Amino acid sequence: MTANSQRRVLLAKPRGYCAGVDRAVQTVEIALEKYGAPIYVRKQIVHNVHVVKTLQERGAIFVDETEEVPEGAIVVFSAHGVAPAVHEEADGLNLRTIDATCPLVTKVHKEAVRFAAQDYDILLIGHEGHEEVIGTTGEAPDHIHLVDGPDDVAGVQVRDPEKVAWLSQTTLSVDETIATVEKLRERFPQLMDPPSDDICYATQNRQTAVKEMAARAQLVIVVGSTNSSNSVRLVEVAKDHGADDAYLVDYAEHIDPAWLEGVTTVGVTSGASVPDELVQEVLAWLAERGFGEVEEIESVPEHMRFALPKDLRKDLRITPV
Repeated sequence: MTANSQRRVLLAKPRGYCAGVDRAVQTVEIALEKYGAPIYVRKQIVHNVHVVKTLQERGAIFVDETEEVPEGAIVVFSAHGVAPAVHEEADGLNLRTIDATCPLVTKVHKEAVRFAAQDYDILLIGHEGHEEVIGTTGEAPDHIHLVDGPDDVAGVQVRDPEKVAWLSQTTLSVDETIATVEKLRERFPQLMDPPSDDICYATQNRQTAVKEMAARAQLVIVVGSTNSSNSVRLVEVAKDHGADDAYLVDYAEHIDPAWLEGVTTVGVTSGASVPDELVQEVLAWLAERGFGEVEEIESVPEHMRFALPKDLRKDLRITPV
């Protein structure tokens, strides 16, 4: 058997678009078709360079702050969610808003509001500065304390150690979040859990697939952007579960051929905001270099779908499924 014939690719399934990302991207695409360009989008609709560039070419204008949107225009809020103050700013500018916040992020917002109403100190596990964390914190800023991983736990200060709850950013490492909660519970034995797991199904499923794949692959290539939390976590998970190396790339052309030296098995996956066409380009790039055999690794079947935002459905006269 030749060296080339031993080379193979393990392709993770599920990978790529989750239901929340698919809904958000469709929201902008349909808004452009229905209302015409320009459609303004506050922040990146999802954290992927290619998706943002493609939508810009179709007439979407991405802005950092609501005040950059002309009065009376249409603005879409990204999948990561926004604080109530952002909705108020939009109302003040007479903007027509379409909220593309992922329903799983909305769930965390509602949990924050409920715990705050009960006067709990809320320990939000997440990364400082991430848009999702900013949006969730804005729901109850006087009650929420950010905990950025296990090492942050020692510095947490609360009013009443017996009245503390935790929530989390939806795109974190499952293992690190569990470790953080365990440390928090050591300090606060009465720590209240959220009604259901905050880390989204897609983040968990993609990490599960990578764990299985990394144990059999020397190299793992994750397709995704550097500002995508769930994509960055996939690289970390791959390294923690057996891969010798793991890298994050936006496009196939960003792969360094030197990474393949001495490698016979490459794992390939993509973050939850990545269109599959980019993964197919990576597979084609690998095939040209002798990695033509592809074995799909399916860890968890995925069938989740979300209805479009209600304001958009109303104009399109769509009944949610």
